Amino acid sequence: MRSIKPKKCKECGGSFTPFKTTQVVCGPKCAAKLAEAKVWKEKKKVMIENTRTRTEWLSLLQIVFNKYIRLRDEGKPCISCDRPLGAKFDAGHFFSVGRYPNLRFNEDNVHGQCVHCNQHLHGNHLEYNERIQHRISAFNYVVLMNKRNDDLKITLDEIKELIKHYKLKIKEHDKTRTDNRI
Repeated sequence: MRSIKPKKCKECGGSFTPFKTTQVVCGPKCAAKLAEAKVWKEKKKVMIENTRTRTEWLSLLQIVFNKYIRLRDEGKPCISCDRPLGAKFDAGHFFSVGRYPNLRFNEDNVHGQCVHCNQHLHGNHLEYNERIQHRISAFNYVVLMNKRNDDLKITLDEIKELIKHYKLKIKEHDKTRTDNRI
């Protein structure tokens, strides 16, 4: 019969011989402390979510949205200069976020753009304008042009739903990418 290897307690760090293979703490005191820490971690997460401002939620949504755009446009050339995108590239907005906040999360308005064009050439707008018409349909281009002057009307609940939506899209994209490698 095999001898049971000693484990390190997740709470106190001491060495112990487990009774079950799933045992992670040395005794009841450490188990209680570990459970309290887990409950506190959950409470803290809820407290942080409840104290976030609308601006912080928009920033989180922007991060998730940009990550999705980078995954979507992986392997495509830069929207402005047509050079292949490297490992690091930006999610460049055709209409700027500052002037047109209503198009901030419009997928037709944001495309993969090399750092040089987006940051150093301020979006390389003339070239972007020529190539965006080939990347999205003519109808979507006209719709995008017409939506420029709309207001950004998005509630806190809608922001949270969009975060979930884009996280799900990222997860699906990652799953298809790993399925294609196999």
